Parts: sequence; structure tokens; C-alpha cells
Amino acid sequence: MRLFRQLSRALSLFILGILFISATAQSQTITPHQGGTLTLILPSEPSALVALATVAQPVIAVSSKVNEGLLTYDYSLNPLPQLATSWDISADGLQYTFHLRKGVTWTDGQPFTSQDVAFSIDLLKKTHPRAKATFANVESISTPDPLTAVFKLSHPAPYLIRAFAAGETPILPKHIYANTDPLKNENNNHPIGTGPYIFEKWVRGSYIIYKRNPNYWDAPKPYIDQLIVKFSTDPVVRSLDLQTGQADLGYRTPVALSELKTLQKRPDLVFDYKGYNYNYSVASIYFNLDDKLFKDIRVRQAIAHSINREALLRVVYFGYATPTESPIAPGLKAFHSAAPSPYQYDLAAANRLLDDAGYKQGSDGIRLRVTLDYNTYDDTFRRNAEFVRSALSRIGIAVTLRSQDISTYAERVFTRRDFQFSIDQYANLYDPTVGVQRLYWSKNYRLGVPWTNITHYNNPAVDKLLEAAQTENDAQKRIDEFRQFQDIVQREVPDIPLASPQFITLANKRVHDSSPTADGVEGNLSSVWVDPKP
Repeated sequence: MRLFRQLSRALSLFILGILFISATAQSQTITPHQGGTLTLILPSEPSALVALATVAQPVIAVSSKVNEGLLTYDYSLNPLPQLATSWDISADGLQYTFHLRKGVTWTDGQPFTSQDVAFSIDLLKKTHPRAKATFANVESISTPDPLTAVFKLSHPAPYLIRAFAAGETPILPKHIYANTDPLKNENNNHPIGTGPYIFEKWVRGSYIIYKRNPNYWDAPKPYIDQLIVKFSTDPVVRSLDLQTGQADLGYRTPVALSELKTLQKRPDLVFDYKGYNYNYSVASIYFNLDDKLFKDIRVRQAIAHSINREALLRVVYFGYATPTESPIAPGLKAFHSAAPSPYQYDLAAANRLLDDAGYKQGSDGIRLRVTLDYNTYDDTFRRNAEFVRSALSRIGIAVTLRSQDISTYAERVFTRRDFQFSIDQYANLYDPTVGVQRLYWSKNYRLGVPWTNITHYNNPAVDKLLEAAQTENDAQKRIDEFRQFQDIVQREVPDIPLASPQFITLANKRVHDSSPTADGVEGNLSSVWVDPKP
């Protein structure tokens, strides 16, 4: 009998294997439909169309459709060709040689060359919130011929080969940006690129239209004739558009989390969890450490003691998130520290700290009044802000919420520094050096540059650990350095990590292949195709 069961199990597995192979082979033989329009809906209007000086998601989502990267990545973050067809890394990790694709032209007809690559990296190091840290070890880039770019490094950068996605490191046209003020260049709002789509029109406050690039290097892609990008800050509007066919595709969970279970019953909508491997994020409370109130660590510790993450997970995220007490997302498993914060949920401890800091409760029960800023890019920002307001009311802190669009928020927080504390969410990306270091490295406090060191945190010991991890080739030593970093910032609370959200892409069932790579919809969408409308 036992032998029979074993044989039956083996036969079942064999049959399942045959069925899987058959289904896979069938899916691979489907010929994508050529033509049609795809409408992508975003939760906020981009402030620019090129990811030159910002890492705001709406900008990344549109930038990559025109300006590509040297590489793209599979779901395991293994590099794949894009503008580079192959690459070599020296044994000592101090030289990266990229061999570029032949015959690629910018959409104005000029040839794409290695000069564009060298110029782009140099420019991004000056303007991009993350590139200064990402390419800190790149001393020079030589261009021995038009199709070869050689990066020379002062020290190894073990994360560098994963830094060349379109949304993270866009390759820009030197002949357009050279000898101009790059931040005021018209190309930022009317881009020229090498990508699958050509910018046609931007109707501010409403939509952007891209047309198919007939000279795209990866023919017959792109398959669609037109890409329309709409935007609405209202999740109800986005949900209705997806349900009625006014929009075909939305990413980063474009609808209210409370709606997900209901929408999953609709046969015309497809839910996709792929395409977020490049973009693990952490939502946090960020303190302005230049503010007199929040210079006092006791106040920050008290607020940390007032946050019940288990309740936040239910109330704000409806379970679609992972709570975290570390600034490194749980998705980056090798680096994430699961060590608990020293400031667990404890209202009595919070009240004692505020008493010690001299903030006694008045007759109305209020100790102090503060303003909490957030932007309207994602509805969870508002929900987190409301949760924090409620939590702090229990320890006598009266919170006024102040919302604004993403551009106004960036100007208030990063240029004018006119805020006390804020709710925000930052991508860790594929490595803490790229996604996390920028928020804690004192050298990345850059007034006027969004999404950099928001708190103005400055700790020489943390700087030393982050800079060591930038160049450490020993994997375990690098992990240890990031664990030490997490221990320090957990104690010093320049911010309070809350949760790492689970993102979901929603699409009409007529949409295919929107997320074939690790960056999903933030990739170039060259492979996407749509069934003809009935």
C-alpha cells in the first residue's frame, strides 16, 4: 500500500509537471496583439517627466517610458540588458565596462553613445537625491569608443551593478543638457529619449500622452500605439476608472485598501503582486531635528512609546503591510534587523518622558501642540497621519494635520524646512546603501534637494558605518555594519519606522505583461500589450 501511494504521488507530480510545461509553452507562443491604447492611472501628477532631480514615484513612473537605463533586472535582481548589451566587472571590483547597444538613436535622431552615459552619471551625482551616495566610489568614466563606457572606482561598490535601472539611473541626452542649467532645462517637461515611447502632450492637471516610438531598437516593441497617463489623488476616482474601463492599469495599490477584497471578486480585474522587488519601502514618522521641540530626544522617545504598530497595521493598512521597527525594510532580508525598538508601546513610559522634559498636562489635558505634515501622493499617508494624531492625543499632544500635494510638500520640507515632523515613505530599493543611506548620512543633507536627509540627522559613528558598507566586499561584514547602524538609529530615534506596505498592481484583464521585470510598471512598459476592445 505504501509503495502504491508513493507511485501515485510520483505519477501525480509528473502529470502536474507536464501540465505546467504545457501551459508555460502555450503562454510563450501567444503572439502579442499590436496596437491599441493603454491608460495608466497614477495617484499624483508628476512634477517633471524626467527623474533627474527627484525620486518621487509619479516622476519615475513616467520617466522610464522615454529615458532608459543601461540595465534592467529580473525578479531576483539579476541584471539584464537594456542600453548595455553586456558588461564586465574586474576581479577587484574597481572597474566596470559596459558595452552599449549599436544603432540606438535619441528620438530627435541623434545617435546614442558612451558620451551620453558618462555625462548622465556625472550630472546625476550633482542633481539626484540618491546618486551622490550610489556613485560615490566612481572616480571617472572613460569612453574609449562610442559603444564602450568604462567606470573606474576608488573602492569596490558591491551594490553598483544593480543601480542602472531606468527609473533609478536614467541615461540622458548630453546634446540636450550640456552647457545648460539642468534643473531648468525644457527637456525635463518635454523629454527626448531612447525609450519605447515618444512624448506628445502634457495637459497639466489631467493627463499625459505618449505615442509609440516607430524607431525603437527592440522592434516590434512597443506593442501599443498610445500610452495615456492619467492622475487623480482620489482613490475613489481611481477605483471607478479601473472598474469602468476609463483606466486599464494602476500600480502601488491604486485603490483604497478597504476596497481590495470586494474588487478581487470582479472577473474583469487582475491583481498582480510582481514587479516590486526593486522597490521595498518603509513608511515612517520623520522629525525635524532642527526644531526646538524635537531636538529633545525625550520627546521623540515619548512619541515612539505611543505608537501601537499592531493596531496601525489593522487600522491603516487593513493587513496589507508588514510592521517594522527598523529603517531597513523586511523585504531586504539579509540586512533587515528584527531587533525590537527600545521604545515599545507604553503610554505610561511616554507620559513619564514628557513630564521629565517639562511638558506638563494643562487643565485641558494638553501638554503641547504640534503640526504634522504629509503629502497626498498615497492615501495611506493621510491614514497614518490620522492614526498618529489619535495616538498622540492619548499622551496629551494635540496634533494639527497639514496636507499638501507632493511638490508643495517637497518645497516646504526640503527647501524651506518649515515643518516639525512628517509622515513619509521612502524606497529602500535593492540595497540599503542606495535607498537608506541617503536619509541618515550627514553628507546627504542638501537643502533644496528632495528626498535626501529629511531629519538633518548627524552622527559621525553612523556616517562611518554607512561609508564602510559602501565599499565592503565581505558580505557578512557588510551585514554587520548595517545591523550596527540600525541599532544606533533605533536608540536615537531621528525617525520612527512604522510599516513596509505590500503593493499590488490592478489591471483590466485585457492587459498583458505589464510587469515582466523587478521594477514592474516603473519599467519602460515596452512589453505590455492589450487585447482589442470588444
